[in-house]
Order: sequence, then C-alpha cells, then structure tokens
Amino acid sequence: MKFVDEVRIEVKGGDGGHGCVAFRREKYIEKGGPSGGDGGHGGSVFFEADPQLTTLLDFRYLQHHHARPGQHGMGSDCNGKNAEDLVLRVPVGTLVRDETTGELLHDLSVAGERFIAAKGGRGGLGNINFATSTRQTPRFAQDGTPGELKSLVLELKLLADVALIGFPNAGKSTLISRISRARPKIADYPFTTLVPNLGVVQYKDRLSFVVADIPGLIEGASQGVGLGHQFLRHVERCRVLVHMLDMSSVLEGRDPAKDFATLNRELQRYSPTLAKKPQVVVANKLDLPYAKEALPKFVAAMKKKKISVLEMSGATGEGIPAVLDAVAKILYAVPVAPKAKARHAERRPLRKKAREKAKNASKRIHPKEKKKKKR
Repeated sequence: MKFVDEVRIEVKGGDGGHGCVAFRREKYIEKGGPSGGDGGHGGSVFFEADPQLTTLLDFRYLQHHHARPGQHGMGSDCNGKNAEDLVLRVPVGTLVRDETTGELLHDLSVAGERFIAAKGGRGGLGNINFATSTRQTPRFAQDGTPGELKSLVLELKLLADVALIGFPNAGKSTLISRISRARPKIADYPFTTLVPNLGVVQYKDRLSFVVADIPGLIEGASQGVGLGHQFLRHVERCRVLVHMLDMSSVLEGRDPAKDFATLNRELQRYSPTLAKKPQVVVANKLDLPYAKEALPKFVAAMKKKKISVLEMSGATGEGIPAVLDAVAKILYAVPVAPKAKARHAERRPLRKKAREKAKNASKRIHPKEKKKKKR
C-alpha cells in the first residue's frame, strides 16, 4: 500500500431543504389553513479517527466529499427527511487544517474521535409556522440554508512511542525487523527506506510500545532537503528518540560524532521541543572490524558531552536487549502526553426553538403583504 501523509480535499455540508407553501384542500373543509411542512436538515461532514488506517491514500484520488441535502417540506404538514451525515475515516494522528489560512482546526489523536468539518444547512420552515391570528393564510415559507463549503489540508503525523532516527543506511530498518513483525525493505544502499514503517514491540513485564522507522535524514533536513519536512513531522509525537550511528561510515571518510551533531542540529532547527526529547544513542554495525576500531574515538567524544553509548550489531542481534531495556526505562519515566478529548458537534437547533423564533419574527408584516396593503 502506498504511503500518503498529506492531501488537499474539499468538503461540503448538505443544503437544508426548503419549507413548503401549501393549504388544506379537503372535502367539506372550506378555506383550509396552511399545511406546509418544514424542510429537512442537510447532512454534515465528519472526520473520524480509525486506528485500522495508516495512510491518506484514499483521499488522494477522491478529493471532493459532499453530504446529501435535506428533503424539501411537503403539504399536509409533512416535514422533509433529514439527510444522513457523511463520516470520513482517517488514520489516528491526522491534523485538519484550513487550506486558505493554514489554521489548525483539529488534531484527531484519539481512536474513535470525531470532528465536524462542514456543517449541513438547516431546513427551512413551512408556511404553517407563520400563521397568526391576523395572518391566517401566509403564502410564503422559509428557504433552507446552504451547507458549509471548506477546502482543507489533511496532514498525517504517525503516533509512535519510539522513533528510530539517523543518517541513511544506519541500520534502522534492520533493528525494527528484529524487534517487531514489521518487514521493511532492507538493502545495502542509502535511502532504501522511503516511507516510515511502524512496528509493535512486545517487551517483558507486559509492556508494549510502537516503534517508527523514520527514513534516513541528512544535513538540511529541517529545510526540506531529502524530503526532510515530510519525515521529521512523524518524529514530533514520539516520546523517545533512538539515534542510530553507523560506525562503519569511517570507511567513507565520515565521522560518527559529527553525524550525531549534524542530525541534532537539524532537529533543533526544525523544532526546539523535538531536540529536547530523551535520546538513546546506539553505535551500530559493530560486527564489522573497521567499526570496532572507530568505536573508542566515538565513545570518548560522547563522554565529553556526558552521553552514554550503547553498542549494538543489527546483523547479529548483539546488544539489542540492552537497547530495549534503555528505551523501556525512559518510557516508564516519561508520562504519556494528555490527548485531547473528542469533540462531538451538536446538531442544529431543535425545530421547537426554530418555530418560536419564526413566530416572533412573523409578528412583523411580511414584505409580500406590505405590497398587498399598498394596492
């Protein structure tokens, strides 16, 4: 399945049905009074967070979503039927933004949470609601109001407890394939991983947590180099960062300590809050002889910064339990951020209140009747 994490769509609530102008025309009933029913309410457009979804792919190919309009009122005091709401299911962690202003409208971070994106129009009142003692045959009714029309941007930020970050080909995909059932593509060339992968880790003491394998970041990622913005956004919600360093990169003339400083600088530029998240620093690929030779220099550089380094080999599995222990220790200490409560929009005003409002308004002479009096 193709991974899509940002789309632009248009949503529109259904228009309200028009009120009806009708009069009783029955046998043996002379001069029957008004009997026009109210129009039905248009359907609203809701977004619902579905934990079974992991991509916004469906919205890439279907960008216009319109709810159905309400039914028009009918004679014999028959009200039009209300239209059903349109519920659009999106992955948990989806942000809804206004395309014009860029304003964040809602963050669907809780499974089952709903957000009303476009309200449906209210049904108009039939002429039966405008009858008074002085105006017994109103020949007008109220039109239904149009539904809201909005252009939105849906942006997905993955919800994970742990993010694996590092330069390309640092061994992140190998690690997630060993500690979970995720099976990302693994190959010996940079940028093998092009989309984030999620895996669930079953740890001892019945602790389970979600790990995100973030595609390789490079210098300039905070400015969008190498699709940096698309990848960094998925790190923002994580509670722990596992920083993977490739010790064998010395063969290419790189310095793991400089790679560590470069990537943390990109995190700081993208989001100061992100740079302050707890990190577990892992020296990987120690099964290679050149990597072992570069390890003491890297450990010494990290010791000056008072950062401890965990040794690991993704190929052999050596050191992986120690990495999981360190991650679990931080997860126990770092509380889960409180998630926003689901906001369920209320339906439109009840017909009883609308009728009372219409009766108060009907005390004034309607424009059509003013013309009749002038004649």
